[in-house]
Amino acid sequence: MRRVYLVAATLLTAATIHTPATNAAPAAAAITETVYVESTIDSDSDGKLDRIAADVMRPDTAERVPIVMEASPYYGLGAAAASSMTVPRGFGRWYDEYFVPRGYAVVEMEMQGTSRSTGCPTTGGPEDTASVRAVVDWLNGRAKAFYADGRAAVASWSTGNVGMLGVSYNGTLPNAAAAANIPGVKTIVPIAAISSWYEYARDQGIGYKGWESNYPTYLANYVVSAAQKSKCKPVFDKLSADDGDESWDYTSFWKARDYRPGAQNTTASVFVVHGQADWNVKPSQFGRWWKELESHDVPRKIWLHRGGHLDPISFRQAEWQRVMGLWMDHWLKGADNGIMSEPMADVQKPDGSWEQAASWPRPDTRDTTLYFGPASGGMSGSLTTTPVTSGTHRLAANANISEASMMANPETANTNRLAYVTPPLTKDTRLSGEVSLTVRVASNRASTPLTALLVDYGPSTQTVLSERSPLQLSTEVCGKNDLRDKTGCARPPDVSVQAVTATMLTKGAIDAKNRLSLETATPLPTNGTTADVTWKLHARDALIPAGHRIGIVLVTNHNAYLASDSAASGVSLNVSLGASKVVLPIVGGVVPR
Repeated sequence: MRRVYLVAATLLTAATIHTPATNAAPAAAAITETVYVESTIDSDSDGKLDRIAADVMRPDTAERVPIVMEASPYYGLGAAAASSMTVPRGFGRWYDEYFVPRGYAVVEMEMQGTSRSTGCPTTGGPEDTASVRAVVDWLNGRAKAFYADGRAAVASWSTGNVGMLGVSYNGTLPNAAAAANIPGVKTIVPIAAISSWYEYARDQGIGYKGWESNYPTYLANYVVSAAQKSKCKPVFDKLSADDGDESWDYTSFWKARDYRPGAQNTTASVFVVHGQADWNVKPSQFGRWWKELESHDVPRKIWLHRGGHLDPISFRQAEWQRVMGLWMDHWLKGADNGIMSEPMADVQKPDGSWEQAASWPRPDTRDTTLYFGPASGGMSGSLTTTPVTSGTHRLAANANISEASMMANPETANTNRLAYVTPPLTKDTRLSGEVSLTVRVASNRASTPLTALLVDYGPSTQTVLSERSPLQLSTEVCGKNDLRDKTGCARPPDVSVQAVTATMLTKGAIDAKNRLSLETATPLPTNGTTADVTWKLHARDALIPAGHRIGIVLVTNHNAYLASDSAASGVSLNVSLGASKVVLPIVGGVVPR
């Protein structure tokens, strides 16, 4: 058993259990219970409103308490599956040990159609948000809930103030709740979370490798419970029919799964955490969401770490729990504890240390434009502050070369990739924000995928942290040693270090036929007429050392990164120098010479 104080019960037994709470004052105790909240929708069309299962652990006190809630589609999967139908199922994360003794209830709610909840998952659709809304409404006295034996369950112990947090899909549901401005959601902590499902599966008009075909249906099938799977087949068939894989355009299907426009209505505070090397939930997910939050002056804080798809509890446990305690106390209990006076941004350096900034992007960041130029200084292409007036470079299909090969040997001309490089930097240069490019091309194909890599050219060591799958991040459990050693119930990532001469800082891609709109294709002219193609790379914060060079590498279809575009077979294009450029967000606004 994971904890001696957790008492397993079958689905038909009494649903309220008094148990001692660990890490609490000597006389503290907790109550655990499972409730089934009635939603307002019938997503599986069985004639009954969906019922959303939620496990609750709360202090045994007469006082009302606020709620820390993790919503998830994963509770019935993996190692949790064996106990997924017990009441209560059990609490596998660190939240109950930490928050319950501090006067919070912890709620683990199961998204519709998963584990013990009825309904059908729809991969980010309005039904996902409705399942969260149902539980928050119940916690605020606006919805009905029942115990397994049919008795009414009333959250008379709740203040109604909810803080949502979680990793991956578990962090995406908080984004959806904040964008929908669900009353009672006072703060969210999205970790490695999606803010636009379109950009989870697509990059500006073209599908990501591995996500390009029927992804919403795949994920819904993955998380749906065995009890609901047959009922949900019509729903999943509709997901496949509506997902727009034929064009990879931004359709109404994806608009309904884009939470960023909801920033204008968001009243909850937002604490964003993301890995700058997360190529599962890619950095645009935090970067473009953060930009929207900033533009609408949403109270916010951000941590950017050096790793990939990870939870900060696994590598900065003590500081993460300190900050989360203060954050929830401030936003859920109204404590004047100074957390909002601390620096807005924490950014981890490649060596693992952390630095703070008053905002992100960093203060005094200015856009600096560099133009594609001819061979210079021993490089096959140059980046200059002054544009040349003429010249072109020929770019052919990338012939399946690897990303490492794309970046290698920038001094050597190669029609399978173009490299444009600055002179050595005279001092350290800080990049902070989102990079954009405009490339003027004349192509022989109406559909032309383009990928750009931003590269730090110079000798360094590259630290790689092992990642977790979304399921692993959601289902890691505590043992006695975790509680004793205060590990946060998460295994630290494995770390490997390797020497490199080129470091990919960020990248981004577009299908040039979507250069004017992600909703409607405009084919490129194929008669030699040029067209300007502008796109954005994923957000990045990085320090490029003095003596290194900044490079842009341009390829057509990056086959390890993007789906293969059959319409671009045999693509060949001319890239106009001078008119083609990159805009870098540089602190201080100048690339040193």
